[in-house]
Amino acid sequence: MATDYEHQKQWQAATQLVRGATERSQFSETSEAIFMNSGYVYATAEEAEDSFNGNLNRFVYSRFRNPTVAMFEKRLALIEGAEECRGVGSGMAAVFAALACQLSAGDRLVASRALFGSCQYICAELMPRFGVKTELVDGRDINAWKKALSTPAKAVFLESPSNPGLEVIDLPEVCKLAHAAGATVVVDNVFATPLLQKPLKMGADVVVYSATKHIDGQGRCLGGAILGTTQFVTDVLTPFLRHTGPALSPFNAWLLLKGLETLELRMERHCANGQKVANFLAEQKTLSKVLYPSLKSHPQHQLAMSQMSAGGNIIAFEVAGGKAATFKFLNKLKIIDISNNLGDTKSLICHPSTTTHQRLSPEDKAVVGITDGFIRLSVGLESADDLIADLKQALNG
Repeated sequence: MATDYEHQKQWQAATQLVRGATERSQFSETSEAIFMNSGYVYATAEEAEDSFNGNLNRFVYSRFRNPTVAMFEKRLALIEGAEECRGVGSGMAAVFAALACQLSAGDRLVASRALFGSCQYICAELMPRFGVKTELVDGRDINAWKKALSTPAKAVFLESPSNPGLEVIDLPEVCKLAHAAGATVVVDNVFATPLLQKPLKMGADVVVYSATKHIDGQGRCLGGAILGTTQFVTDVLTPFLRHTGPALSPFNAWLLLKGLETLELRMERHCANGQKVANFLAEQKTLSKVLYPSLKSHPQHQLAMSQMSAGGNIIAFEVAGGKAATFKFLNKLKIIDISNNLGDTKSLICHPSTTTHQRLSPEDKAVVGITDGFIRLSVGLESADDLIADLKQALNG
């Protein structure tokens, strides 16, 4: 007989987001309870022994597992279509743990070169300090992947769409190449969210999120998630998390549960607004470049739309005139806030060259298209007309 959780896998996403994996306490609360505790007590010494040696499946310490965190993990796994999920303290904790738990000195890591600044640091600088051999490739070039994966590798890491340049990678093809090379494929799916793209269905082994972004979506808390098979999560990931301690706070897990309840509704508005704003920006002659996956002018539009159900809410564009003109534009905005966060209900904009990717060399910035005029815009839930008016006055100022 199927468990209730197994039955929930048959629900539509809207129902899973609101009710999935809810575990009520003896008080029968409506909203999920927050178990703000670090430890748990045992009726007997024998029970404690059985809990630690694995003979008894129960909570023993919130660095390992926690009831509120477990609800978030199971609900997100339902949405993603993953066997297991583990929540961690931030998106970067998720990226690092997903790689570090499986890589050892002498292993090869192949990664796309277009990465968020901290992800690039982990792959290109931190992992090599532990003896991991990292090779960065142009993720858009399937021949570059073929060449890099003609040699055995332990792991592949990529973002699609990438942060901030919205490069799109052929996920099914790269996964085939990676698996032939013996590699586990880890996909950062933060821009697409679990609602717009399903990397596991395209062959990926592990998906990571900064839950700080769309999943919370309201600028309230940090959180991250790692999703994959039961074998990977139980045998490879969990021992690493258990002994290194990047635990997700129960309170933050509760906020993320609340975020999941409205994720589908928010993403519908995010995508609708994103499309309207992207259409407007694409018509502006003062901009030398506008990138948005569902714009036909995007270099990989067809690939993007074959993998994503909508364009999302992140737009990248380039202001003519370099840093001075770009800063003038940013400083004239009245509604859109300058911030390095994204996926928020509020529209947020940033200048990657001097913020999220400031530590990259000029050469590395140029390789991934980050110029002094390059902008990343996270479109929020405000009126699209008001956002367009704000952008228009700032561009024409």
